[in-house]
Amino acid sequence: MPRRRQAVTIKHVAADAGVSLQTVSRVINAEPNVREEMRGRVQASIDRLGYSPSIAAQRMSGSRSYLILTLNDRDRTIEAWRARQGSDWVDQMLLGGMLKCAEHGYRMLFELVDTHDDHVERELTATLAALQPDGVILTPPHSDNPKITAFLQSRRVPFARIGSKGKAGGIPLVMGDEDAARDATRRLVELGHERIGFIAGSKEYSLSEWRKAGWRSAMADASLPLDGLCVRGDFSYESGLAAARSLLALERRPTAIIASNDQMALATRDVAEEMGIAIPETLSLISFDNTPVTTFANPPLTAIDQPIAETVSRAVELLIAASRGEELPHLPVIVPAKLIERGSTGPAPLAG
Repeated sequence: MPRRRQAVTIKHVAADAGVSLQTVSRVINAEPNVREEMRGRVQASIDRLGYSPSIAAQRMSGSRSYLILTLNDRDRTIEAWRARQGSDWVDQMLLGGMLKCAEHGYRMLFELVDTHDDHVERELTATLAALQPDGVILTPPHSDNPKITAFLQSRRVPFARIGSKGKAGGIPLVMGDEDAARDATRRLVELGHERIGFIAGSKEYSLSEWRKAGWRSAMADASLPLDGLCVRGDFSYESGLAAARSLLALERRPTAIIASNDQMALATRDVAEEMGIAIPETLSLISFDNTPVTTFANPPLTAIDQPIAETVSRAVELLIAASRGEELPHLPVIVPAKLIERGSTGPAPLAG
């Protein structure tokens, strides 16, 4: 029977490099105050021996856990998974976060938390005790939940806040929602549209108001009317149906509509089809998010692409930098969105 190969440990690396265990530990954990010559010698031994430090070993070597915890809204995430309608928020979040964590020797964990639960502190206490993460990433609407942010601050757990301007601590990151809505509206104005409707999202999300503000700003810049052209939804398909019917029932209905997410945009497209309104010949349509369903819609939807992967990746970088005592950039960090034009937008129809 063949003998099982002995696992390479940090002691083997130290012996091979002729250094102390503490020096190997500092190199593994990318700590400062290690001479480049020494760092290179230790890394050469790691490569030669095929040593791969485990999370457990890293945690034993210092106060860090090498875990980044991401919290997402339980109800909305489960609803999106069960609907199977192409939302890829979680996919993009994991893509950006896990790859960036791997670059730095970290692991990303993903948990669902109920924003509306009166016992959210109890749930977080159990989660933090079990995982002891080095940092937490909050996604909307957790980003602006005062119970969650106050709890993390009280426990001195570093946290990043996606979709928040960070007035209650943490590291805030935004995706340029207001600028993106302004740019989308301006593009429609360039196409000759004057009656531009807007379907806002839930007030529970700060970004809903930022997007609405961008639309209002661009309309004001072009001296265009706002009367009756903004209707609120809650990001669900059903709310999009109601909002679209309200806008398209106006005596002077809009020739273009911006919807605050893809589901409400798809609902608007379906209402338009039901009413015999052609897209883009009679109605132009722009969506926020740019999930995969936008490319398969008929016509494919012009959409504001939300840089979710890039934003979460940046959040990981900033949390790790903060844990090392490095200086952070000016906050909030802005990761800009961009408008992707497809077949659902076109020139305003001729009056008459």
